[in-house]
Amino acid sequence: MKNNIDWKCKDTWAKSSYNTLWCLIGCSIGDFGTIIYFQNIDHSLSIYLVMSFAIINGIITSIILETIILSLSQPLKIAFKTAIGMSIISMIGMEFAMNLVDYLMTGGAIINIYTIFPMLLAGFFTPLPYNYYRLKKFNQ
Repeated sequence: MKNNIDWKCKDTWAKSSYNTLWCLIGCSIGDFGTIIYFQNIDHSLSIYLVMSFAIINGIITSIILETIILSLSQPLKIAFKTAIGMSIISMIGMEFAMNLVDYLMTGGAIINIYTIFPMLLAGFFTPLPYNYYRLKKFNQ
């Protein structure tokens, strides 16, 4: 039996966009904060290690933010499990896209006025179809 996904549902696009935006806010806090921190200290770490830290911190802050939001409507333990389970692939894709744009624009791990908007755009649109699919198929 074949499951067809209706990719034209405006309500699902709106809800998945809303969910993706919250994930982007969480990821951006950790990602940008980490890169800005390493921009402003003297260190000898490679840009790949700095970006790895930024990706990890972005995922952590996104999980924390989503847990807080979900805990408003469900117990904290369930909110935490839901935050981890529902969007880890989305967060990894988002973080990878954001850091790739940063690297392509600056040649390193550098946040400046010119990189923020393109990074956010890439971070939003990269996981959006996946988030739509999960919402449509699994209602998650």
